[in-house]
Amino acid sequence: MPSLDVPALVDHHCHSVVAADLADDALAGLLTESDRPPAPGTSPFDSALGLAVRRWCPPALGLPAHTPAADYLARRRELGAPEATRRLLAAAALDTCLVDTGLTAAAGHPLLPLSEFAGASGARVREVVRLEPVAESVPAGAGAWPFAVREALAAAATGAVAVKSVLAYRNGLAVPAVRPAATAVTAAAGRWQRAGRGRLTDPVLLHHLLWTALDVCAELGLPLQLHAGFGDPDLTLHLADPSLLTDFVRAAEPSGVPLVLLHGYPYHRQAAWLAQAFPNVYTDLGLTASYVGPRVAAVLGEMLGLAPFGKLLFSTDAYGLPELYLVGAAQFRHGLGALLDRWRADGACSAADAERLARQVAADNARRLYRL
Repeated sequence: MPSLDVPALVDHHCHSVVAADLADDALAGLLTESDRPPAPGTSPFDSALGLAVRRWCPPALGLPAHTPAADYLARRRELGAPEATRRLLAAAALDTCLVDTGLTAAAGHPLLPLSEFAGASGARVREVVRLEPVAESVPAGAGAWPFAVREALAAAATGAVAVKSVLAYRNGLAVPAVRPAATAVTAAAGRWQRAGRGRLTDPVLLHHLLWTALDVCAELGLPLQLHAGFGDPDLTLHLADPSLLTDFVRAAEPSGVPLVLLHGYPYHRQAAWLAQAFPNVYTDLGLTASYVGPRVAAVLGEMLGLAPFGKLLFSTDAYGLPELYLVGAAQFRHGLGALLDRWRADGACSAADAERLARQVAADNARRLYRL
């Protein structure tokens, strides 16, 4: 085990959890980004993430590490979802969670409201507002829609710690360096409304929203989070390469708004480069730390080999299952500890250097960025 004691964690991007009892297949389905059934004869537990769940979670429920999945699921049912949720979240030992409230359900069940999630986790909880659902809920006509969206976002983000965009899912991250013309936005809003509104996918409207979010974040002093890298099948992966944001990053730099690239994998090196090259860019490894299983130290090393230590943040991106909080926290602690132990053994840093780096990435960078 690593000798470095990684300090308390601030999870700067995550989602709430389901506290209802789930069928085994439904629970296992939340161990993959796919929304399709697994191939015949396989299970989502047969993965690096599945191994990580079986490594870190059974002890929290009174079982030995690496308990078979069937036995683990039986123990979870025996305890009941509320008690299992409480134990797993407590074992994650998170200091603060910044929760994206754009998702409200998982596996057909509602996610816990923030107050109940805070009670179950014992963590301090703050809200991250998701941009696109706010815009989709604005009822104004085409001409007034751009202004109404800005007002709605400003109202929703007041009291939040950040705004988040899922533009990567809707149209990709190739955002032009100039704002869409007002006439183009009004025309696109009219087309969207005549088509019955629904999910926003029009690039003109999405780019307008991102620029609107930049303006609101500048006014409120908030960071702007952007999903990058892998996700569910709704995503076209190569369009989620964060380097596609470079023109927008340059154009946004004078605003002073921090742009936070979430996850990034397998483009984590590009995210690390952007964080090094531009003072307004930050990044994290997010749910990648859970999904890569035993390779977590290697992937963290690839990011820290390029990203400034003051620009990398910790997050789990946990969603639906409390297991994903515990796995994300445990994987990160273990991976960072193993990496820094190796750096110390190689003479790359002192013990004091390693401890300071661990504090920065685990919590201090997030506390500074989000003014916690």
